Parts: sequence; C-alpha cells; structure tokens
Amino acid sequence: MPTLLYIHGFLSSPQSAKARLTQEWLREYRPDWHYECPALSSYPVQARATLENTCARLGCNDAVYLIGSSLGGFWATYLAERYGFPAVLVNPAVHPQRRFGELVGQTLKNYHTAETYRLTQADLDELEACAPQSLRNTDLYWLMVQTGDEVLDYRLAVEFYQGCRQTVERGGNHTFEGFENWLAEIADFFASFVQTPTTP
Repeated sequence: MPTLLYIHGFLSSPQSAKARLTQEWLREYRPDWHYECPALSSYPVQARATLENTCARLGCNDAVYLIGSSLGGFWATYLAERYGFPAVLVNPAVHPQRRFGELVGQTLKNYHTAETYRLTQADLDELEACAPQSLRNTDLYWLMVQTGDEVLDYRLAVEFYQGCRQTVERGGNHTFEGFENWLAEIADFFASFVQTPTTP
C-alpha cells in the first residue's frame, strides 16, 4: 500500500489545515493509500530522528510519497535526497538555518499546542548539516509556491529548485490558497513514479 507522508511546518502540527485537507481527500478519493503525518518537534535533531524512523518503518511499503509545507518542505527535500522518495514542496523553506538566526534565544510557541521552544546555535548547525547543497534528481520534485507568501521569499525556492517541475501562482499567501484544488493532480504526480528507494 502506498503511503503519503505529510510533513508539517515549523511550530505547526498534524492539525494544520493542509494536513487535514490532505487526509480528508485521501480518505474519500484514495482510500487505498495510507496517510501519515507525524508530530514533529521544532528542534531539528528530534524532528530528523522522527522522520528517519518513520521512513525506516515505511520502507517496506509499495511506495512513499512526500508532501512538505514550509519547513516541512526542507525536511521533505532532505528525505527525498536520502531515500529517493518523490516530493511535493509547498512554499518550502530554503536554507532555514539562515533565516532562523534571528529566532535564537527567543521563546517560540507551537501554533496548535502549548509546547514552547528556544532555539540555539546548535539547532542552526543541525539544519546546516541537513541542508542539501544541490539536488541529485530534479525529477523527484514538484515545487508549488505563491508569490504572495508573506513568510518566505518564493524566489529563493524557484532558484534552488531549478530544473524541477514548478507551479508559481500569483498572489496567495504562505498557507497556499486553494491547496485542496491541487490534490488530485498531486496524487497523479506521485502515481507516475515506479519507486525504488535508495539505500542511505
């Protein structure tokens, strides 16, 4: 059974709007696909461990497909490079270790839970270590960005994911307005892959 692994963003959770929309759409239109959206810590070491453990457990499935939003797009790229899974990236964070420098030492609160975080330089170093410098197989990726993203500069993603399939919509916002309208095409994109995961 194929698995769609949805990776939520920074300070978010499996209760995010796009995660719930994805799960509901799959339940109605792709009931033969398994859905997972692990709750990720905003501390990079813990988030990476959760995702790697999830992928190791799912490795025996027919296929694993990734949707990553915001920082989840960064992690989806990390997993795609490591395991060879195809990935749809929705307004993804590019080089988050650079942007997060201004957050070091601040108390940060999860949007959906009461959890709080205080990032350190070590957290930025972990993101740096996980950041791919280039993409080995651009065919694995579909970048989806909206130019009205008020959180991230969409141009950074367009540049980094050159050679990948790209959808650049004018306007919109960081949540990617109308995301639910793309789910059928996203499913078709994933279904086009005959997947042979690589060995890390």
